[in-house]
Amino acid sequence: MTTAEGTHAPVVTTVAVPDPGALLDGLPVPGALAWVREGDGLVGWGEAARAEFRGPGRFRQAQAWWQRYLAAVAVVDEVGVPGSGPVAFGSFAFDDAGASVLVVPQHVVGRRDGRSWRTTIGPAPSVTAMEPVTAPRGLRYRTALHAPAGWRAAVADAVRRIHAGQLGKVVLAKAVDAQAETPVDPRWLLARLADRYGDCWTFAVDGLVGATPELLVRRLGTEVRSRVLAGTITRGDDAQEDHLLAQALATSSKDLDEHRFAVDSVTASLRECCSEVTASAPYLLPLANVQHLATDVRGRVADEASALDLVAALHPTAAVAGTPTRDALAVIAELEDVDRGRYAGPVGWLDAAGDGEWGIALRCAALDGDRLRLYAGCGIVGESDPEAEAAEWEAKLLPIRQALTV
Repeated sequence: MTTAEGTHAPVVTTVAVPDPGALLDGLPVPGALAWVREGDGLVGWGEAARAEFRGPGRFRQAQAWWQRYLAAVAVVDEVGVPGSGPVAFGSFAFDDAGASVLVVPQHVVGRRDGRSWRTTIGPAPSVTAMEPVTAPRGLRYRTALHAPAGWRAAVADAVRRIHAGQLGKVVLAKAVDAQAETPVDPRWLLARLADRYGDCWTFAVDGLVGATPELLVRRLGTEVRSRVLAGTITRGDDAQEDHLLAQALATSSKDLDEHRFAVDSVTASLRECCSEVTASAPYLLPLANVQHLATDVRGRVADEASALDLVAALHPTAAVAGTPTRDALAVIAELEDVDRGRYAGPVGWLDAAGDGEWGIALRCAALDGDRLRLYAGCGIVGESDPEAEAAEWEAKLLPIRQALTV
């Protein structure tokens, strides 16, 4: 196979390998890529190709670039499962102004359902020297770790607009900036997040590192799944308090309303490109630091839409923007004082068959050398209380803060 220019096409080779052990332990360099949950997933390093996208057409541009890339490579895939063969890791901006990226790693190691494989682009891999993982040194927070009065005032303003009938829900985010004495190694964060939040999807793509509990969409063949989270309460100090808090969440009209908006947003979007769309009853999802109301939504691809096409149809959901979407985005632009960047945007991977898994970039930090930005947000509805939302915001910062602690 040759490219249009007549040069030999790069060869993408996937072979089965013995179980590699903990995937995150095998990342040799800090600039690695990861998508791991409960031990399974994909990790990658090296950069065979990369592209950035901006604007309202960023998902369409990314899909077109990926198809052009696939047309220019030769593939030898001896495994043939979702995630084998050529894979691109991606992280998309929350809004049209930010930069989004797809990265095709030169080396990928994957594991799914007891099968393991390695994908290499180009010549047979040489041994990559393992750079030691380093802990953050001298970390200092440059902004307050408590929700400031201005953010509380924004929440109160949003509640007034909801009561006035301008919208049903809006999500307001706030960021915290920090700096370390040396560049922060994302592998340190990945390992600690995966250990503490094994039920989450732990990810690293182009400096964005986190552990999200929210699966935006998974496409494996014709099967599609999304896990919607909205409605949050803290964990208790003991089993009895934990149970009482869970019951309070499960019966809270405020949280049930917030959750319903998010589920309706996802099911309506999926019905445009899927058949047999169904939603489970809401259930409680306990994590190490908080409890969420969760709903699983399932469907079947009706028009051969790829995972990235489904991402484009779903983003932004009510869980990260609000409802109605256009009104919520306008309120976010007016009341938030932070550039979300890729926070609350889609993050994940896709393969040559159109399969992939994409989460919402929550519980995350953007790394830039020795500088970090930590993000968290809260869904605001008519019954929201600024003080309670401030406590929830601080609780949602804990995963990254604790992972950074030596």
